[in-house]
Amino acid sequence: MQIKLVAAFLALVPLLTAASPSPVTKVPFVRKRSFRKSDGAVDIEALTAHVDEVRTKIARGFSAFKTNTGKAHPNDIGNVPPAKRATKRATGKDTLTDDLDGDLWQGAVSVGTPLSAFTVDFDTGSSDFFLPGPDCTENCEGHKVFNTAASSTAVDQKETFSIEFADGSTVAGEIFHDTVSLGGLVATGQAVVAATQYSTGFAIANSPPDGLLGMAFESIADTGSPPVFQTLVTEGKTTQSVFGFTLLDTGGELFLGGADSTAFTGAMTFAPLIVTDPPAFWEISVQSASVGATKVVTRAQDAIVDTGTTLLIVDPTSATAIHAKIPGAASASRTIGQGFFTIPCNEIPTDVSFTIAGKAFTLSADTLNFGQLEAGSTLCVSGIMGANEGFWILGDVFIRNFYTEFDFANERVGFATLA
Repeated sequence: MQIKLVAAFLALVPLLTAASPSPVTKVPFVRKRSFRKSDGAVDIEALTAHVDEVRTKIARGFSAFKTNTGKAHPNDIGNVPPAKRATKRATGKDTLTDDLDGDLWQGAVSVGTPLSAFTVDFDTGSSDFFLPGPDCTENCEGHKVFNTAASSTAVDQKETFSIEFADGSTVAGEIFHDTVSLGGLVATGQAVVAATQYSTGFAIANSPPDGLLGMAFESIADTGSPPVFQTLVTEGKTTQSVFGFTLLDTGGELFLGGADSTAFTGAMTFAPLIVTDPPAFWEISVQSASVGATKVVTRAQDAIVDTGTTLLIVDPTSATAIHAKIPGAASASRTIGQGFFTIPCNEIPTDVSFTIAGKAFTLSADTLNFGQLEAGSTLCVSGIMGANEGFWILGDVFIRNFYTEFDFANERVGFATLA
């Protein structure tokens, strides 16, 4: 059933994107969460917990893909226990904002009739949308509640939702269909989970946004329903079936329904998705990795482009090869955890690059440097780590350097130089 639904959606895309455009709006971002302490040192506990959450998220995606399609995802290597699962004619622009040295960008979305505004973390590595519901009793304090009874368009689907996180806590709740407005573009009958329980990672002290809005494909949705952007496209609310991100120290934005030509310069370089039939993650091929003029990874690697992951995660062998060419870099498995590396703070390189679709994309020293190992240390934590996840994860350490576009219609991801 899910394969047919996704195929039907993709078949509609060319017709929907032919519509005439209307005014542009944005979703502005605020950058909120930090993995750096006030003294400039990395919050190791928070960072390692985040990595555990990412690994569990990927496992959930693999599990949902198998449930929705009846077959295993080709990158599912089974190294992480699967999480539990219960049974336009316009463009839009939403500004994202950021605080301190935060590593989470949040923006606004409105739900219900009348519309009620919430803040969410936009995550291209997952596909569900959830907010704290009126009956939420665990880890919801401080977050704005999605009052389903106050919305005349909220329809209870009489289905429960439950996903488990790395620390054993869960997000659980009831699935509703309701009106959702994102950057002024309105989706109707959208699946929204009204959580009755939040995991510890979503407690207000750990995650300021009210909820999470996934922007990957329907095949990895635990609700089994189309993600918000897919609904907008299917209902003909966008000029084009693309959206783009900028993740900046000053905030950034999510641009919906087209490319924000003011946010980048030069031509966009596009990488086609590695098709999983149906598509699942925003998965592309990275052809090689280099430090300076030296190619240190020569074999092409599958990689997902994931705004919900802070680090750039490669396989352990590649991580070791990359850091071996950086003067003074060393394993930090004993001080931080398996797969982490340190680099002398005065030796952060400016020539680490990844080749995608024939073009080398270079990381800035600022994004590669995650902060001091401890206050006053001459060693800094590298933003590249090694872990076996079945594919590389091009997280915010990579995405922050470029305007990044996600194209449903043509099943590709584009990168361009920031303006």
